[in-house]
Amino acid sequence: MACRNALIQAEENIEKALEILKAQNAIIVDKKKDRSTSKGLVEAYVHAGGRIGAMVEVNCESDFVARTDEFKALAHNLAMQVAAMPPQFISNDTIPEGADTNAENACFLTQPYIKDLTRTVQDVINEVIARVGENIKVSRFARFELGEQ
Repeated sequence: MACRNALIQAEENIEKALEILKAQNAIIVDKKKDRSTSKGLVEAYVHAGGRIGAMVEVNCESDFVARTDEFKALAHNLAMQVAAMPPQFISNDTIPEGADTNAENACFLTQPYIKDLTRTVQDVINEVIARVGENIKVSRFARFELGEQ
């Protein structure tokens, strides 16, 4: 229904309708960002060959959302992201002062998403927040590679 209303509002212009939907999603995400996220799951991913592995803790507001296929798929994709693009920090807020790093690649949430390089990891999370109606956060992650300490 939201898509139909956006198309009507944009006078059948698809690009304008997409912008309207993105703005609506941003409003939804902004309303939910301060909610507590005490439920969720830990997802592990081991790359083919077993040389690289990653674990990520993704939190949401309720067990109901944590059990949905959409949330599980998000957690799996985020674990693959950690394995593919080794981040050092979760967000720009967690970078220590004086650290000499490229924030776009060092911060997990600002990295380009491996399945669509035109979006960031945070953009993908925001889309799921808008669809499921709950706040979602990445609490922590770990990446393992053979031969590295």
